[in-house]
Amino acid sequence: MASVFELSAIEARVLAVLVEKQHTVPDSYPLSLNTLTLGCNQKTARDPVMNLSEAEVLQALNGLKDRSLVFEVSGNRVTRFEHNLKRVYGVPGQAEALLTVLMLRGPQTAAELRLNAERLHRFADISSVEGFLEELAEREPPLAVKLPRAPGAREARWAQLLCGAVDLTAFPVGAAPAPRDAELQILREEVDTLKAQVARLMSELGLQP
Repeated sequence: MASVFELSAIEARVLAVLVEKQHTVPDSYPLSLNTLTLGCNQKTARDPVMNLSEAEVLQALNGLKDRSLVFEVSGNRVTRFEHNLKRVYGVPGQAEALLTVLMLRGPQTAAELRLNAERLHRFADISSVEGFLEELAEREPPLAVKLPRAPGAREARWAQLLCGAVDLTAFPVGAAPAPRDAELQILREEVDTLKAQVARLMSELGLQP
């Protein structure tokens, strides 16, 4: 397996957008510099939102090409770019989808990842997501890490490590949740799932909540 290359925030955004658009707009893939820049600067499904110039994206592409993570493809009068994430890091498509969403949206819970990765890979359930996350965390070197659960949160979030180590001390550890009625817990989880689905649909439609 290739060693983990520490990506800059812009390189991670560029790489993740290439993977995302390969699945969501296959007719436009490989991407031109202009299309790639627009994808990097989307205001939906991005955290943080960026405002990159084509020069900045091109600089990131050059860095990714040096590490074989991106290839340049000759098109009809327009140079296009495609990614090589899966082969360089030696991960399956499911793990590629999770790493991509983590690079695009930052740390998320397994439930959030399942919803947000749906257009890249449809996971059967949350336990399937957790299984691939744990595999990424157990690799040497690891590609993902489970963050300490925040105070008041019921679930821990996960972060990708393609941009280097995460400072775990920056995340306060929450107390263990109090026991609760099983039926109430199920109802709350269903409400959270519905809220996430509505947010995703509004994001895809370009609507503000």
